[in-house]
Amino acid sequence: MDDIDWSIVELLQRDGRISIRELARQISLSAPATAERVKRLEQSGVILGYSAVVSPQAVGLGIRAIIRMGCENTIRCVRRELDPDLFPEVVEMHRVSGDDCSVLIAYARDVEHLENLIDRLARWSRASTTLILSTPLPKTVLRREVVAPLTSR
Repeated sequence: MDDIDWSIVELLQRDGRISIRELARQISLSAPATAERVKRLEQSGVILGYSAVVSPQAVGLGIRAIIRMGCENTIRCVRRELDPDLFPEVVEMHRVSGDDCSVLIAYARDVEHLENLIDRLARWSRASTTLILSTPLPKTVLRREVVAPLTSR
């Protein structure tokens, strides 16, 4: 990826609905050249997709939690068996190192809903739950500097 590709990726992460014309204007390329680069970034798997960001609070989900789960045995493990259709509260699952085998991010309407979710997850192992009180740094943009740090600043 060159600097222009990185500019495209950063701009699209900030606004996935930006038009090709506006994107081209901001990176000083023609619209066809910009469209071709975007297509190449999509086809190569750099850009995985585009999605709407929904406010959990606006749809009635006031609680967000981090749920850490272990694997009590190698046969039954939440990360191999969790069915997203049966656990729609769980929006992310990560395999992790350390004392836990999985970290889940989940939303709930209220404490009772969260308690019910934890009880349903107990079939695999004990859950250790942390409530997220606020998010001072929400999901941000992956930038070129992470991959290839700029040496002169």
